[in-house]
Amino acid sequence: MAVNQLMSEIKTINGGTITDVKGFKAAGVHCGLKRKRLDLGAIVCEVPASAAAVYTMNQIKAAPLLITKESLSASAGKLQAIVVNSGNANACTGQQGMQDALEMQKQAANHFQIQQDYVAVTSTGVIGELLPMEKLRNGISKLSVESTSDAFAEAILTTDTCTKEVCVELMINNKKVKIAGVAKGSGMIHPNMATMLGFITTDAAIESSALQQILAKATDETFNRITVDGDTSTNDMVIAMASGLADNEKLTDAHPDWQIFYEGFKHCAVALAKMIARDGEGATKLIEVQVDGAVNDTEAGKIAKTVVGSDLVKTAIYGKDANWGRIICAIGYSECSINPQAIDISIGNHQTLKNSSPVSFSEEAITAYMNQEETIVIHVQLNNGHGTGKAWGCDLTYDYVRINAGYRT
Repeated sequence: MAVNQLMSEIKTINGGTITDVKGFKAAGVHCGLKRKRLDLGAIVCEVPASAAAVYTMNQIKAAPLLITKESLSASAGKLQAIVVNSGNANACTGQQGMQDALEMQKQAANHFQIQQDYVAVTSTGVIGELLPMEKLRNGISKLSVESTSDAFAEAILTTDTCTKEVCVELMINNKKVKIAGVAKGSGMIHPNMATMLGFITTDAAIESSALQQILAKATDETFNRITVDGDTSTNDMVIAMASGLADNEKLTDAHPDWQIFYEGFKHCAVALAKMIARDGEGATKLIEVQVDGAVNDTEAGKIAKTVVGSDLVKTAIYGKDANWGRIICAIGYSECSINPQAIDISIGNHQTLKNSSPVSFSEEAITAYMNQEETIVIHVQLNNGHGTGKAWGCDLTYDYVRINAGYRT
C-alpha cells in the first residue's frame, strides 16, 4: 500500500497527549531546580511496558543516560516509569553524578512501587553542576500521576517557549491503537541524534526488539534530520514504551499492519521534530529542505541536513534574502555524490536555479513569500537518481546569541 494511502488511515487527535494512550499516566511538579516553573515529571504505565531507546551520539554521556541504558539491558527491554528533571543535566559530575542518578531511580521506584530496573531517569539543563538531591527527593515524593500530561510536558522544558505533544489513532487487527509523543528541545539541536528529550507511548502489543527496530528507523528519518545550531548535547535520548493494552496481535515486521503502525509512529516523530526545529532558540521561521533526485535516500537526507544546517542559509532566511548561492554551496560540501551541472533549486514555488544555471526570478516575490509564511520550503532537485529525503531547521537570529550568551546568568 502506498504511503499516501496509509497516511489517510492515520487520524490525528487534536489536543491528544501521551496519557490518551491506554495504560499511561503522567505528572509534573515544581521541586526547586528552577525558580518558578515546573521542573520534575514522570510518566507511569499500569503494566511493565515493552521499551526501546536511542541516545545522543556525543561521546560524553550524562549519568542518567548511562543508568537508563544499563536498566533497559538488565530488564530485558522493559520499563514502567520514566522520571525526568529539567534545570540540571547531571552531566560531567563524576561518580557523585552516577550515585545521584541511581538514587533518583531508586526514589522513583519506591514512590511508584515498581521494580528499580523498570525506571528510566533523564535530566536536562546546565552541565557540570551536582543535583540538589534533597529537592529531588522531596519533589519525587509529591509526584501524583493524573489523567493529563500537561504538567509533565511543561516540567521537561528548558529554553523552550512551548510544550510539544502529538497523538494519532489507527487500526491494527481491527483494534484501535494510539501512538502519542511529547518532547522538549530548543537549543543544542543537531544530529546525530537530535539534541532533545522525547517520549513516545503506544498501547500496541509489540516486543521490545520490534519497537527498537521501529524507533531506530523513525529516528533516522526524523529526529536525526533536524538542526538548530550544530551542537549535540550530552543527555539526549528518545524513549518509546508500549503497554500492549490495545490487545492486537503482536506486531512484527511480518505483520500485515506493520507498515501502517510504522507510518503512524513516524508521523508522531515528524510532528515532534518539526515542533523542536520551529521552537529553535530565537527562531522566527521553520525551514524545510526537500531533496529529490539523489543517488539514494541516505544521501538525499544527508544533503538536506547539510543545507538546513548551514549558518549562511539560516541567516539568509532570517534576512528574507533569496541567496540561493548559499544553498548550492552547502550541497557542494555535503560530501555526497552529485552532478554539479544538473542541480535545480526552488525557494517556495520560486525557481532560482535550473541545471546549475541561474534563472530569472523576482527578489520581491521571494521576500514576500518569506514574510508571509511560517515555514520556508527549499526544494533541491539533483537529477542524479531516485533518492529522496527531508530535513528541518530554523533561521538564525540575534536572539539566539542573546539567549545563549546568558544561559547560566
